[in-house]
Amino acid sequence: MTHKERAAAALTLQIPDHVPTFELDFQLAEEMFGKPLFPAGLTPADISRMSRPQKEKTLYEMAQYTAHVYGQLDYSIIPLHHACLFEQPSEDRLPEEFLLFVKYLRDITEDKVFFTCHGDGTFAIPGGDGMYEFAYRTVDDPDGLKAEAQQKADAAIRRNKLLAEAGIEVLILCDDYCYNTGPFLSPAMFREFIQPYLYQIIQEAKANGQFAIKHTDGNIMPILDQLVECQPHALHSIDPMAGVDIREVKRLYGDKVCLCGNVHCAAMQTGTEQDVIDSAEYCLTHAKPGGGYIFCTSNVPFKGMPPERYQLALDVWKRMRDY
Repeated sequence: MTHKERAAAALTLQIPDHVPTFELDFQLAEEMFGKPLFPAGLTPADISRMSRPQKEKTLYEMAQYTAHVYGQLDYSIIPLHHACLFEQPSEDRLPEEFLLFVKYLRDITEDKVFFTCHGDGTFAIPGGDGMYEFAYRTVDDPDGLKAEAQQKADAAIRRNKLLAEAGIEVLILCDDYCYNTGPFLSPAMFREFIQPYLYQIIQEAKANGQFAIKHTDGNIMPILDQLVECQPHALHSIDPMAGVDIREVKRLYGDKVCLCGNVHCAAMQTGTEQDVIDSAEYCLTHAKPGGGYIFCTSNVPFKGMPPERYQLALDVWKRMRDY
């Protein structure tokens, strides 16, 4: 199977030849491959000022290295939302540099890998400065808050349609809803202010022919039923640091949604090698059976994580991935 076929099988709850892998973001390119994904110090303004031949050369070289890194990692889905050297897609236009980069990357990978971008447009956990205001509005101005939620969802839907037209076949819906202790809104409030709008975004993505992967860290268990009701193709993170057990989530909803993640990021940073092995083996043992699973960490391989620990998790995946 190609990487794309493998990921599509997992996302549609089928059994591929082996468990696919990807990450929401990969921040260890320099440590593992000798240089960062994108040249240090280069800005979007720098690229926009380049002559056309220089711009094409720069973007093509970036695409070549991106394809090399993710090819070495054996990812089935390449994340593009952190390709920050050009203006990011908006609801009304996709930057020329972005489109050119995607074209080059697709040509180099022979269209055998999925690409993904951010696709969410729902309320996430507010920052410290905005938490009180948001809380007050749920009581003082619920209709205004819902109108804002609809505007955000509509903007995301317009942007995602443009991404679909550009060949972005997978969306990562990255607004976080949960702390380690649970969601920032009660389940009842989540159903009022977030769930209907998440449902709209996911259904419109499906109408565009896109796969939708819903990401949120934290303890999702109090709202897990509502997330599944929105009918995403997959849930990402399944956060063990918040006590979420991928075995239990698989038992409850493994026939309804693909699961992505659960390899313990904190253990990869501060635990023992055996902790990493145990976590990776646990995920594959309990989420792999029956298909509908994509192997990845519980967040991202972040800068500062020992690259040997991430490689250790990948080694477990290679040993156990075959069906």
